[in-house]
Amino acid sequence: MRTRLLPLLIVLMAGVLLALGFPLAASLAASEQQRVVVDRLDDAARFAALAQFVRETDPGLDERRATLGGELASYHDVYGIRTGIFYRNNRSMAAAPEDWVVPYQGEGRRAFQEALLGRRSHDPPQVWPWQDEARLTIASPVVRDGDVVAVVVTDSPTGQLRSQILRGWLIIVAGEFAAMLLAVGAAFRLTGWVLRPVRVLDAVTHDIATGRMKSRVAAAGGPPELRRLAHSFNEMADNVEDVLEQQRAFVADASHQLRNPLSALLLRIELLALELPEGNEEIASVRTEGKRLAQVLDDLLDLALAEHADADLRLTDIGAMASERIAAWRPLAEEKGVRLSGEVRAAAAWVDPVAFSSVLDAVVDNALKFTPVGEQVTLAVSLGAETCTIVVADGGPGLTREELDRVGDRFWRSGRHQNVNGSGLGLSICRTLLAAGGGSIGFAPNEPHGLRVTVTVPRTAPQGR
Repeated sequence: MRTRLLPLLIVLMAGVLLALGFPLAASLAASEQQRVVVDRLDDAARFAALAQFVRETDPGLDERRATLGGELASYHDVYGIRTGIFYRNNRSMAAAPEDWVVPYQGEGRRAFQEALLGRRSHDPPQVWPWQDEARLTIASPVVRDGDVVAVVVTDSPTGQLRSQILRGWLIIVAGEFAAMLLAVGAAFRLTGWVLRPVRVLDAVTHDIATGRMKSRVAAAGGPPELRRLAHSFNEMADNVEDVLEQQRAFVADASHQLRNPLSALLLRIELLALELPEGNEEIASVRTEGKRLAQVLDDLLDLALAEHADADLRLTDIGAMASERIAAWRPLAEEKGVRLSGEVRAAAAWVDPVAFSSVLDAVVDNALKFTPVGEQVTLAVSLGAETCTIVVADGGPGLTREELDRVGDRFWRSGRHQNVNGSGLGLSICRTLLAAGGGSIGFAPNEPHGLRVTVTVPRTAPQGR
């Protein structure tokens, strides 16, 4: 149906647009020329007013004629328009250029003869963009004591006028092209009822792509082919959901298997602590990092079981946490020849401390990976009315606009950075962890080069606290 209706509708609309476009183009050309003609008439009237004071019997004839000639010369120099004031016997009162004489034939002569009758010349013939040699000739009478004593004639080039008309036509063509596109869109709209089941299928596909895995297509309506397609799509969605469940189960099992050796490692650390002097800072740091790793495994397990696991939100000084993470990452940064600095301040926000620490580690680690030797990575904490923000800016190669739209997607990595270690999951895990606590993460270019990662967390307590 669409293949039959669309060509017919498009041909009809194209005919209507062409029928409207040609008169509109002609009207625009006439309007542009009329504007120029009015300007030339105004100029001719001004010169005619000056010429009224040039009398043959006036003692200051030469001076006034020189003044008038200077006005015409300036006008010619500025606008490139030939202008002359001629007596009834064709003799020149003043002209610019000086050797220009009254036309003896053509449009210029017709305009001169009309002006001798005491009225301005009629509008000249229409000028079109392809007429390279066309000129506009306008004549206006010089009246003194009720008699026409001379005529002001202007002869204008039409290059600028033709350019204006051509630009107007281009706008009309663009408008008609846009209208044609709208017509095609309307035709698609009119024929879209045939493909309504396909639109439903597209909506369900989008739901599944955004994580709503329980969405399915109702296979009750539409032609048999589309009902079979809907049934096959539902089977595919069931299979995809099963595969994802298996993946979550694998992550959960892997987390459990990793926790056992980690627990044994922590136990050995505690036994080692018994052999060392009490209060040893190194063993205390190792114990803290081991416990943090255990908590990270717990969070990964929760992430595998549910996309939006409930976060353990607490009122936390994220400035102090940022300082701690800067201190933890500075030795690695110095080893790579990268300056790691921070502008931190006390800033209380509601976050999951372990998840937020993991987010900071992932963002700083990502910045250090892509920052070359001699550049710097900065971390800044700022306090807003309702949110706190942490901005991590690096001096790496940065990302293109298209890449910025995709950064943070699971398993996505820039094709220019495939040689850098990583799985493409770190930033997507950060986004999930932050979303669970009402936070967010954003990406933007860092001038003159690099990437700016902005982590935003709420300052207000979540509902129910």
